[in-house]
Amino acid sequence: MEDGAGPLLFYWSVFQSTFSIPDWKNVVYDWQVFAPVILAAYLLGSIPFGLLLAKASGLGDIRKIGSGNIGATNVLRTGNKKLAAATLLLDMAKGFVAVFLSWQYFGPDVTFFAALAAVIGHLFPVWLKFKGGKGVATTLGVLLGLSWAVGVACLLSWLTIALVFRYSSLAALVSIAAAPVFGWYLGGPQVAGAAIFLAILVWIRHAANIRRLLRGEESRIKLKRTGTES
Repeated sequence: MEDGAGPLLFYWSVFQSTFSIPDWKNVVYDWQVFAPVILAAYLLGSIPFGLLLAKASGLGDIRKIGSGNIGATNVLRTGNKKLAAATLLLDMAKGFVAVFLSWQYFGPDVTFFAALAAVIGHLFPVWLKFKGGKGVATTLGVLLGLSWAVGVACLLSWLTIALVFRYSSLAALVSIAAAPVFGWYLGGPQVAGAAIFLAILVWIRHAANIRRLLRGEESRIKLKRTGTES
């Protein structure tokens, strides 16, 4: 074993125990339970509602509009606010349903991985050659499923930041970054642990937005017209 492996394993064990992260050995031993639920959560999360709704409404391929993203913010660029709202709600709903059903029938450990799988499905959908959205709405839906109090706190944080600073991406980054804190105090250690991994995924997908924010080039939310970047 390499010299650095010991300390890394120690710190991981501390992190794992602090946030009640399920042991990977459980996934291996009970793969008959974990694997189907994780796969189902991924497939549910991978449904590209923005793309499907845009095509059904005669707007064409949403990936050829604006930022090319399949999420609600880019759907808003078409000028159809109702379609953008429907995309937002459906993207949230798929995350919520994946977590809620998993929790009801399989318990917290399986739900932990289902939560991650649902968001990964949205970020990297197999149907779109693994090129998906930014994952904010689906993450918020997952958080609502894990703990309604945490989900509501994140939604209120997003709304507050968006109204004050008029940046959708900034609101998303701040609210998702705050999710582990909300999770710890409002949902418990395991919710906080899941929120940490979700926040990492969302922040990685927002790398371009972060660069634009730092350069002052990010698009602001326009209440009368379309135009945000998230």
